[in-house]
Amino acid sequence: MKRRCAITISSDHPAFAGHFPGRPIVPGVVLLDEAARAIAAAMALEPATLWRVDRVKFLLPALPGDLIPLEWEPTAAGQCSFAIECAGKPVAKGTLHHVPP
Repeated sequence: MKRRCAITISSDHPAFAGHFPGRPIVPGVVLLDEAARAIAAAMALEPATLWRVDRVKFLLPALPGDLIPLEWEPTAAGQCSFAIECAGKPVAKGTLHHVPP
């Protein structure tokens, strides 16, 4: 069953200091981190849950302050297929794999 939530990366996030001056975009690693945190919280996993990135494709940039819809679907194997959008356009998609403690 697919699940949904939305994330927002605040414009004062420290990653924007150098990514990129004059035209900040959300770094891919920040998108992945926030997506993994949101998925872990929705699945009632520990906040420090580790995830392995099995695959990811970045399609379009997200900007500071954008409302970023996240859709994911967990599998029995501990993976989560995910898709991130912004303004109705695909931003990133891929598969995360939960790494048990």
